[in-house]
Amino acid sequence: MLRKTVETLLHEALEEREDLFLIDFTMGADNSISIIIDGDSGVTVDDCVFISRAIEHNIDREEHDYSLEVASGGATAPLVHARQYKKNIGRDLDIRTKEDQVKGQLINATDTHITVQWKAREPKPVGKGKVTVDKEAEIAYHDIIEAKVMIKF
Repeated sequence: MLRKTVETLLHEALEEREDLFLIDFTMGADNSISIIIDGDSGVTVDDCVFISRAIEHNIDREEHDYSLEVASGGATAPLVHARQYKKNIGRDLDIRTKEDQVKGQLINATDTHITVQWKAREPKPVGKGKVTVDKEAEIAYHDIIEAKVMIKF
């Protein structure tokens, strides 16, 4: 019963704030609620407070004993939603697929796949040595096992 109420309140809050979207929602047996959100322009503390209040202010603490945590995915969390890829166009990603691993710049993201560019060293077609070539690949979301934004310092 509490889970259904929280899901409904969360859904209503996300409808009100269309720039935010749900990454993960879990609820433990001890009524510990964990909500991970992201936003088209990132997530601020105020965004987390908004979601938290939308839930807390509509559930009676006398009736239900629970704990609530609302957070953003964080800089090192894997990308899981197509909207996350779209907001990270132009950034470097480390992508692990079913066949291989690719590190490159995300140049496009659609509803079904992403396009990544990178440079690779390959043997010259004629003669000795190597040459740097530009590579590009389209990767379907369902082929991605894990993708993370590469943080540069």
